[in-house]
Amino acid sequence: MTISAAEMERPSAVLLDRDGVINFDSPDYILTPEQWLPIPGSLQSIARLTSAGIAVSIVSNQSALGRGTINQDSFNAIYAKMMLAIEQAGGFISHVAYCPHAPDAGCICRKPKPGMVEDSLAACGVTADAAVMIGDSVRDMQAADAAGVNGILVQSGYGDAESIMQTTRQFMPSVRAFDDLAAAVDAILGTS
Repeated sequence: MTISAAEMERPSAVLLDRDGVINFDSPDYILTPEQWLPIPGSLQSIARLTSAGIAVSIVSNQSALGRGTINQDSFNAIYAKMMLAIEQAGGFISHVAYCPHAPDAGCICRKPKPGMVEDSLAACGVTADAAVMIGDSVRDMQAADAAGVNGILVQSGYGDAESIMQTTRQFMPSVRAFDDLAAAVDAILGTS
């Protein structure tokens, strides 16, 4: 889908899901720093947002922590690798929100609930209408919708992208979809 710059207002903040948007995802979770591999163009896209003065936040479910599949030290090592790679590409992350709970924990932060999205908006000092959430799943878009944030789907995750888009359009009819973060950022910055 191609959207002109005139059709998309430049946000003050972009909230990114991690797995499937910034880095390749796995149905078995990303459990080691060696498994964390950036999707081509994603780090440069974050740098482009940073250069444009747009705050970038990461909003990510990380239930492997709650399930005991990964320990906090390994999780921290993955994030350290990611943050260093983003910084080396010229990007900056203003805020990181992650939900460490298992799906059945009943927390208020796990997407599709809006807790992490709302926390990120507050941390970045922006209102919902001044932000965009970029994710690869229905729950990413549900969390954005629940917080009143516009959503953009990227089709770089491991799920069935067409099914995800059709399901999302049932509650967010005008959701925009792009191949990956680089294409979404092109549209946001008006360079596509």
